[in-house]
Amino acid sequence: MIRKKLNMSVPFNYRHLYYFWVVAKEGGMARAADRLGMAVQTVSAQVRELERELGCSLLKPAGRGLVLTEAGHAAMKEADQIFQLGEHLPERVRAAAAKRQGLRLAVGISDSLPKLVVRHLLGPVIHEPDMHLLCMEKEFDDLLADLALHRLDVVLTDRMPGPHPGLKLYGHSLGASPVAWYAPAEWYDKAIQGFPHSLAEVPVLLPTAHASLRGRLDQWFERAGVLPHVVGEFHDSALLATFGAAGMGVFPAAQWAHDKMVSRYQLQCLGVCEGVEEHFYALGTEKRIQHPLVQRLLPQGASF
Repeated sequence: MIRKKLNMSVPFNYRHLYYFWVVAKEGGMARAADRLGMAVQTVSAQVRELERELGCSLLKPAGRGLVLTEAGHAAMKEADQIFQLGEHLPERVRAAAAKRQGLRLAVGISDSLPKLVVRHLLGPVIHEPDMHLLCMEKEFDDLLADLALHRLDVVLTDRMPGPHPGLKLYGHSLGASPVAWYAPAEWYDKAIQGFPHSLAEVPVLLPTAHASLRGRLDQWFERAGVLPHVVGEFHDSALLATFGAAGMGVFPAAQWAHDKMVSRYQLQCLGVCEGVEEHFYALGTEKRIQHPLVQRLLPQGASF
């Protein structure tokens, strides 16, 4: 039985083709060598090697430069297609890998943001299949630095930033939640009597001044003519809720977290802070959002 021998010869050197492509683009050996960071003699030798492999001349002198021969035009047409495809290769490979691994969403969470509200804010994407969610909680200014260095896709916060030299930020409101007062069982009966004036008689827990809500609460106390019996101030909202649920006192919280307050912490709502809302924002460095999951966090039709 006679078997035909397959041609297993190695194709011509694509590196030689690339040097020729650059020479043709630049219109001369010297300019091509400068772009490639190589000696003129090296580039010339690579192009001559390609011509030897193909068996024809690709370039010819014209004035102080070089122009393509007929064979050179044909080679250049193919080289354009090859290297244009090559330019898109890394992007397409990364996109395919991202599709396989799922979308990564890096979220910075301001330490002043109520933790029970974070789940509400991330609700539009929380059940995204194959999503890789990275949440980082830090002080506000540290998060802005990470955002500027593209370590984060978005920052969730309770305030808009002031001017930052050299850092252009774009923000959009994610909405505002009414604020209510919650009490553990041991303080509910006393606190509900004459609320909100009862807050001068029962132990009260408050966020520290680092939270933007604290200033609005202080103004609310002043308007209501109430001097609260403050027994604790907390930097961390989750810690505040934990101590409140343990019986240390009554405290304010965004009503967006109402279900968790009732079901998880077994608390009862005393009433609302009339005229007080807690505001939430998403911050980014791009005017037009590129990340598809960040787009979904924003109210419909909104953008940075």
